[in-house]
Amino acid sequence: MSFLSQTLARVKPSPTIAITNRARELAAEGRDIIGLSAGEPDFDTPEHIRQAAKDAIDAGHTRYTAVDGIVALKQAICDKLRKDNGLDYTPAQVTVGTGGKQILYNALMATLNPGDEVLIPAPYWVSYPDMVLLAGGTPVVIEAGIDSGYRITPRQLEAAITPRTKWLILNSPSNPGGAGYSADHLRALADVLLRHPHVWVLSDDIYEYLVFDGFRFATIAEVEPALKDRTLTMNGVSKSYAMTGWRIGYGAGPEVLIKAMSKLQSQSTSNPCSISQYAALAALTGPQDYVATSRAVFQRRRDLVVAGLKECPGITCPVPEGAFYVYPSIAGLIGKTSAGGMRIDTDEDFATALLDETGVAVVFGAAFGLSPHFRISYASSDELLAEAVRRIRGFCEGLT
Repeated sequence: MSFLSQTLARVKPSPTIAITNRARELAAEGRDIIGLSAGEPDFDTPEHIRQAAKDAIDAGHTRYTAVDGIVALKQAICDKLRKDNGLDYTPAQVTVGTGGKQILYNALMATLNPGDEVLIPAPYWVSYPDMVLLAGGTPVVIEAGIDSGYRITPRQLEAAITPRTKWLILNSPSNPGGAGYSADHLRALADVLLRHPHVWVLSDDIYEYLVFDGFRFATIAEVEPALKDRTLTMNGVSKSYAMTGWRIGYGAGPEVLIKAMSKLQSQSTSNPCSISQYAALAALTGPQDYVATSRAVFQRRRDLVVAGLKECPGITCPVPEGAFYVYPSIAGLIGKTSAGGMRIDTDEDFATALLDETGVAVVFGAAFGLSPHFRISYASSDELLAEAVRRIRGFCEGLT
């Protein structure tokens, strides 16, 4: 009889973390590695945010806080949602957690029963299906391929909904595809959801500010107010303000859901780091110059990477609307053999050979539920990205 939980056996470790760790190990051995697997801005947290954290320490804000966040931060979140998204919430309808990942996990753990289904468009962030499994639910994947811009259609959504469906997870702009759902796209999906009042929406808006080429971000409760009472709108400061290590995410939704999530958090982690909360407060209420500056940098990097990948034989690379990822197809490379003698039968084979033979670390598409693809995070310097694309092109040209 195994000592470990049967529930744990249903999930797998994060492939992105595994590949990132492998790349670090190779670098520690002296290999020339370019890591493009981690979804983390390479900028420093803005100075005024760091200073707010130091001030919080000096002011003695180092004790327990309310389980799901200080009132000042909750109010700042309400103000942000009203100003940016046209959504009215009270602090009692807001929860703050240790990163956006905890918000998602709390919501699923607090609501799912065995047999409940969660609709997840693919390509998806690697943690969604495993969170659902840990919570006892059943992930139902809806494939949204390259031809649909990595977006699901209303027809696909309608076909996937059953009496057991409890949640639809929507991530826009998305990880890994960078696909943005415009207000019109969301309107069409909302029309379907209005016909199925038992389905809730988990709107993962973590890349809200990272949109390009004039794309206007929209969130589903904003587009269709009738869905607000069954939507959890999730966001955080990690991507928008280069605060990945500070671990602050938040969600806004119906008070009954927020209370349930708070109850769960009270018996798991308790409050998020007090210092990080004050830093997040400064992020939301202070100068916003960093947001526009980083957006311009990421758009330039996106253009650099897309242009380079388009020159690689066998690779098809759509132009993403947001986030800081590209998700190219390698359908034209399947069945070929690398210069190092490895046959490319899957996108995992491609990623393995690419790392071993060129030192470029990417994440294979199967990890995101849609193959044959791979993901590049372009949250790295222009110089490293240019070199990585050069190596990828050389690798592709060497395939036979």
